Amino acid sequence: MAAESDLDATAAPSGGGDAPASAKRAARKTAGLESYGELYGSSPAMRELYEQIERVAATDATALIVGESGSGKELIARTIHERSARKDAPFIAVNCGAIPDNLIEAELFGHERGSFTGAVQGRAGYFENAHGGTLFLDEVTEMAPIRQVKLLRALETGTFYRVGGTELQQSDVRVIAATNRDPLVAVKENGLREDLMYRLAVFPLRAPPLREREGDRELLAQHFLDEMNAQEGTDKVFGKRALDTLRTYSWPGNVREMKNAIYRAFILAEKTIEIEHPRLAARAKKAVTQGGAMSVWVGTPLADAQRQIILGTLKFCGGDKRRAAKALGVSLKTLYNRLGAYEEEEDAAAGEE
Repeated sequence: MAAESDLDATAAPSGGGDAPASAKRAARKTAGLESYGELYGSSPAMRELYEQIERVAATDATALIVGESGSGKELIARTIHERSARKDAPFIAVNCGAIPDNLIEAELFGHERGSFTGAVQGRAGYFENAHGGTLFLDEVTEMAPIRQVKLLRALETGTFYRVGGTELQQSDVRVIAATNRDPLVAVKENGLREDLMYRLAVFPLRAPPLREREGDRELLAQHFLDEMNAQEGTDKVFGKRALDTLRTYSWPGNVREMKNAIYRAFILAEKTIEIEHPRLAARAKKAVTQGGAMSVWVGTPLADAQRQIILGTLKFCGGDKRRAAKALGVSLKTLYNRLGAYEEEEDAAAGEE
């Protein structure tokens, strides 16, 4: 069972080679956005990651990639494979968390006919199919500890037995594993064997979350928009509020969440793309006011929070702009300018309707 791509960005064929021409064109059009293998980003965090990938790709070391969901763990693994001497051999991605516990051993190492109910014929597993190439084990911490023993042996010796088999199998495979959990926490919670963790983490890598990739949000967003425009033959652009959301929202789902949000907004937009704040889309967006106190939802874009505070303060002051400006610590002129801008935004929104 193949793993879903973490980054959800343009991916090259698993057999190796460069990214598709469409991705290259989009990357060139997005000024300032660097690409490395199947990864995109120009932030210091990504440049450091590129250097680490360059080093480990030149070796045959086992690697463990740790990162949040949607941060690009599979694309990191694919880039390592494509930069390695194994690039012309198979790259096989396996989501360990998506395979039932009683089948994971047979999926990895294969099985012989009649070895269990439903095994009507023998079949090679992922280790054999990935011979000469790279086997990517995503969410490896979801594998039951008892199943990890055989994986550890295969990593140590390069040999294994098919389920129900007696003939020792050999396979030349480079293993890259990934998890969205802290490996040390997984060990303490008995989800990951300590000896397997150290065997996998010969070369540990961290996929930086989007919130730590300074400057990459806007560049990646424009890259995805360029791709969508090229594919659909359109010339849609981001609106100001969309850019505010891109900059201020924390994107806990990382690049995957951001790309999907842009795609949804792209479908709905005629010309100007406005991204509704993802965290607040399904619940009340207005600040909660009680007496002289106001509560703003966590994750509210800074521009929206500022607007709610200004309007809430003005209302609390009974519409007295001078008093409201004093309470907010701004000049009366600044307050008038802000209120005027809000009126223009409302008029523009009404005109679009």
